[in-house]
Amino acid sequence: MSIETYNLLSKPTYKAAFTASAAIEKHFAYQIAAAFERGEKNIATEPNKQVIEAIIDTAFWASLRKEEGRPPKISLAFLPPDQASQPLMFEYPLALTADILNKLSPAVERPGIHLGVWQQDGELYIWGTTQVIPGFCFVLEVIEPGLLVIKHRRLDGFGKFVNVAVLQGDHVKIVDEQSLSLPDCPKMLNTLLGFTNTASWNQAVNLHVQLAVSMRDHGRGGTLLIVPSDNDTWRESIIQPISYPVYPAFNRLSVLMGQQVSRHNLAAWQEELSDEIECVAGLTAVDGATIINDKHELLAFGAKITRSPGRESVKKIMLTEPIIDTPAVIIPPSSNGGTRHFSAAQFVFDQRDAFALVASQDGRFTIFSWSPCDEIVLAHRVDTLLL
Repeated sequence: MSIETYNLLSKPTYKAAFTASAAIEKHFAYQIAAAFERGEKNIATEPNKQVIEAIIDTAFWASLRKEEGRPPKISLAFLPPDQASQPLMFEYPLALTADILNKLSPAVERPGIHLGVWQQDGELYIWGTTQVIPGFCFVLEVIEPGLLVIKHRRLDGFGKFVNVAVLQGDHVKIVDEQSLSLPDCPKMLNTLLGFTNTASWNQAVNLHVQLAVSMRDHGRGGTLLIVPSDNDTWRESIIQPISYPVYPAFNRLSVLMGQQVSRHNLAAWQEELSDEIECVAGLTAVDGATIINDKHELLAFGAKITRSPGRESVKKIMLTEPIIDTPAVIIPPSSNGGTRHFSAAQFVFDQRDAFALVASQDGRFTIFSWSPCDEIVLAHRVDTLLL
């Protein structure tokens, strides 16, 4: 039986597909080449500009349709079946069309399931589904109507995929790979960007990334403060008594992060860690801030932030977003959100060896840290990286 396909010579009708494809192609070409130079194994095939345009174009028009009254949620991965692990293969490959994507969407809307897309003789088709893909595999996820995210899997395979670009209608956001070269770029932002070679499965900064994802996902808004473990000066910035102090400090995350993980027990460790992350992130939905230290021990939740004695009110912050052509701007903290954002900025202004993660109910997510270079509170908008 012949294969119905998407002809790569066809021009995309979704303008943003053409606008974004060159930058996305450049990202994957650079990262995959660098991975091969490092001697990494299990690396995906590099997508070219035409492939990227075609997948974006088809997914966008599919996102605007509905199947049985519901908009589709789809994840497409560009790879041949032999690069997948235990793939579910269709007897006959299917056309890469908006109609086919909508028909298949109910079967693949749960997290972790990808429709496999590959090419033959310059044309694209859908060959089946997979849950395991190689490192730097091109993935397009349909989040909601008109909202697409281009991402790739981390080399270690665990946790949040690395976002490369976000397309929403005519608006295109390309993640700026140079953001992490800033002198005050926090390690957590470095990991969210995902352009460093992680040497182990259980890196501390990756834990903060997973906490951020979970905080954003519960949709209630919240604040997480990360404080030093070698002093208690952070208490000067918290109204006493704390509503829900934890004693002794809950150390389950710390114990898990300190374990030696082998390939044999990796899956069980990841599952247990994910469960604990969900529990801690859930506490941030309670009114007030949740506090953990740099050893990942839970100290309190429902804590109210106040200005430290002798400190002035924070007057300005530097707002940054790791998106190309988005310069940093200095603004008053009141322009960056409500009470939750202002109190987090004040906390970091007073406690300069701490940082704060703030999730808004509307999905906005900000990392607050102190910049010793510019002597100002940095507000890093990273919701684009968490989609």
